[in-house]
Amino acid sequence: MQSMTGYGRAQNTVDGYRILVEYKSVNHRYFEFSARLPRNMGFLEAPLKETVGKVAARGKVEAAVTVIPPAGENMVAQLQLPLAKQYLTQLRAAAEPLGLTDDLTLRDLLRLPELFQLEKEQEDAELILSLVLPVAEEAAAEFAAMRRTEGERLQTDILKKLDEIETLVGQVEALSPQTVARYRQRLAAKMQEVLADQQIDEGRLLTEAAIFADRIAVDEETTRLRSHLAQYRDLLRAAEPVGRKLDFLTQEVNRELNTIGSKAQDVLAAQLVVDGKSVVEKIREQIQNIE
Repeated sequence: MQSMTGYGRAQNTVDGYRILVEYKSVNHRYFEFSARLPRNMGFLEAPLKETVGKVAARGKVEAAVTVIPPAGENMVAQLQLPLAKQYLTQLRAAAEPLGLTDDLTLRDLLRLPELFQLEKEQEDAELILSLVLPVAEEAAAEFAAMRRTEGERLQTDILKKLDEIETLVGQVEALSPQTVARYRQRLAAKMQEVLADQQIDEGRLLTEAAIFADRIAVDEETTRLRSHLAQYRDLLRAAEPVGRKLDFLTQEVNRELNTIGSKAQDVLAAQLVVDGKSVVEKIREQIQNIE
């Protein structure tokens, strides 16, 4: 089991290039990927997505890449020849009116501003890819490890909460016969009060008690609920992503508790159901983070 929240970071220096790759993710219904890349390195997006896609099936994943080339590399000085010609033309045109000797040299021209422009050389995509991918794989491995660690923590906590729900269900089941017995006592007392000295019809009393017992019976609901809890435990230990299945199963668990609550004729049983629904809500919040 994996959480959808994770972070992984790796860096390396190869052939003077400093490479840093980071992956981070948050909850999302599907797998969504985006990347923050250096300029002119858009070609890295697809390989980065493929790398992290091997370890993440759901979540909003963002990659960030920094590539720092060796000092001075990738820079090209471009001579602005048209500008140099303009400078030369203008200086020579000014020489005669000013009574100056035309002794201009190349060295003189080089002192003039903006004759050279530094431009970044086009990156070698194949080289950059060969440098970045190993670092990306290392970052993805750390990213996946963190998601697994968080997933294990969620798994442990949810299993404890399932035990809590099962305990509460058992307590509700134990209260059912007591509720019927108390109802029968109240009914007998009421009939005695109404009938005064007349003999109570024991058959009628038993019939009414049986009808009441059938109305508040929660055997079917608790059986289904226990089945859902067993399925829940199996899914929590599954190897594949189960977040969506758990979301559906959580709704079913809550549905059975609602039905049990609607049948509850005992204050304590009603409170137990409320407690159970509170635990389910906590589980619902947690599974939103499960892949």
